Amino acid sequence: MKLVEPILAFQTELQAIRRDLHAHPELCYEEVRTADMVAERLTAWGIPIVRGLGLTGVVGIIKNGTSNRAIGLRADMDALPMQELNGFAHASTNPGKMHACGHDGHTAMLLGAAHYLATHRNFDGTVYVIFQPAEEGGGGARRMMDDGLFEQFPMEAVYGMHNWPGLAEGSFGVVAGPMMASSNEFRVVVRGKGAHAAQPHRAIDPVMVAVQIAQSWQTIISREKNPLETAVLSITQIHAGSATNVIPDEAELIGTVRTFSTGVLDLIERRMNEIAGGVAGGFNASVDFSFKRNYPPLVNHAEQTAFAIEAMRAVVGHERVDTNVEPTMGAEDFAFMLQEKPGCYVFIGNGEGEHRTGGHGLGPCQLHNGSYDFNDNLLPIGASYWVRLVEMSLPASA
Repeated sequence: MKLVEPILAFQTELQAIRRDLHAHPELCYEEVRTADMVAERLTAWGIPIVRGLGLTGVVGIIKNGTSNRAIGLRADMDALPMQELNGFAHASTNPGKMHACGHDGHTAMLLGAAHYLATHRNFDGTVYVIFQPAEEGGGGARRMMDDGLFEQFPMEAVYGMHNWPGLAEGSFGVVAGPMMASSNEFRVVVRGKGAHAAQPHRAIDPVMVAVQIAQSWQTIISREKNPLETAVLSITQIHAGSATNVIPDEAELIGTVRTFSTGVLDLIERRMNEIAGGVAGGFNASVDFSFKRNYPPLVNHAEQTAFAIEAMRAVVGHERVDTNVEPTMGAEDFAFMLQEKPGCYVFIGNGEGEHRTGGHGLGPCQLHNGSYDFNDNLLPIGASYWVRLVEMSLPASA
């Protein structure tokens, strides 16, 4: 492993930053303290900043040499609305809020890279370090773009990184093409006619209609979608009724659809709507169908992925980079950026949880779990990857 030595020497401060952020989590578009810390650090290191894109976003501008070339490096800053189960010293001090996805670590790693790049400037061009709000369902990437991110900071490529529990500490994973799924949600209200449960013949039972719809929808996945294409249709909530002896007027189905391609998503949305309406009509009921597309699939660009692989190998070695990591049906709003700019998103291994200090929760060290904690051993690894990516992308003049 070939880590950048000055970053290793800076690791203690990076850990302090990371743990301070962990102790003070902020939800999407509320990252005021976090953004203040990022802005103060960048400014202290002589890095010009622009604030306000995406409401609480921060962009640092690190220039060197004469080249007009530029790339972007992105980290997310927001926490999750959940209670932390850990009791160690840097546990959340904000009840009901927790850095359970490692965005505190992502922010610290990018700050570590920014500090080194500003101090050594062994590159020719411009690096934009992008600290993004509201990844956890708020679409902060899209909002920064709507506020002019790529117009105000023109870049030829953009890169992102996420810690990945279960992937060995000191390793990376990536795959060209689809790596994370689209995130979509649906809500269907079946409208029937209520009656006494002892007189079902006087009712149009929306519960039974909802059951038929739920079962029929699964045939879209098993019989209509190309089996070589990947998709998930999960009904996660069913709501109906208020008493054991009453057939209700309405029943509700709520859930999520995940796909790796827009074409498959188009098929699923269309057929869900058609099947729901057809089944309901067959029982003299009606439906209100709504489908919301949240995040698109995250698709890595081949050229930038190959380049990122070389940068990762330069840091951790050939054998520690999995270039065919298993894609996940989880979603990530960095996908919006990759729709507009070529780039690559990689996983950095967070290990199995052995890094957690005494006082951690009894649950697994998995993302979105109350016992999770970011592995501070990754801080110099991730920051070194960012630096090597910059120096290889924007080589200094001889």
